[in-house]
Amino acid sequence: MNAIEQLACMAAFARVVDTMSYTRAAAALGVSKSAVSKDVARLEEALGVTLLRRTTRRIDVTEVGRAYYDYCARLLAEQRSANAFVRQYADEAAGNLRVAAPVTFGNRTVAPALCEFVGRNVHVQADLELTDRIVDPRQEELDVAVVIARELPEGLQARALMPIEWGLYASPAYLDGAPPVRQPDDLRRHGFLSFQGPAHWPALPLRKGRRAVELKVRPLMRANNSTALLRAAQAGLGVAYLPRYVVGDAVADGSLRRLLPDWLSDASTAYAACAPARFLVPRVRLFVDTLAEYCAGEARRLADG
Repeated sequence: MNAIEQLACMAAFARVVDTMSYTRAAAALGVSKSAVSKDVARLEEALGVTLLRRTTRRIDVTEVGRAYYDYCARLLAEQRSANAFVRQYADEAAGNLRVAAPVTFGNRTVAPALCEFVGRNVHVQADLELTDRIVDPRQEELDVAVVIARELPEGLQARALMPIEWGLYASPAYLDGAPPVRQPDDLRRHGFLSFQGPAHWPALPLRKGRRAVELKVRPLMRANNSTALLRAAQAGLGVAYLPRYVVGDAVADGSLRRLLPDWLSDASTAYAACAPARFLVPRVRLFVDTLAEYCAGEARRLADG
């Protein structure tokens, strides 16, 4: 009898002692009465001692059987503790959470959600990298990479966080002294504040109903950070093509106005992406839930605004 088989026999013996009944022990273990009897007999044969004396009316535990039972009971208690630990681990976030996100989106949405999550989970520590470079969580040992893209990242498990709506914005001061913008072709007469990075489009995509255009516009200033372009637009430098989540507050306070609101840009989405196996880790799964909930609230706030 090997060690694994002996453990099963020890469990059967301990259950018989607990219940003082082969029948009840079999029911508790989910096996037949004869299987329990055979396991106890095999254990006694392997040990070379008698553990139980069985008569037609009762079961007696021998002296060595009682001493041996104490070891079996401790072993089963350790098994129960191990199972409880695994169940708790499956439900509780713990460990170091490594997250990467685009700079502006990360500051506005990911960082607040991460602070909330770490504050609620005392066994979690977090590393947050804010970068506008393209990040692959599989190659960089990240738990979660927040990606803004037109399509779901290939080969990754991803959860959509919120739609990213782009638009054209300029300050009232700039618009007062610039040619009017009533249709997309009017934009050719304006200087543009353009994003330079993974979210860059070589031409400006706009659509209205079934009509779609792609305009090549004159870049007056390029930057790899949306907040820098926002500040330039507020300063009256030109027309900025920016995500709505970036300009929401500026539109609300009147420092920017939207141009051609009936014309829409190509849609993109913010995703929380990770290697498929990572999503099974509690801290990753629960953080993505928190981030998705936070982003849903942001999306509602932008829609109401």
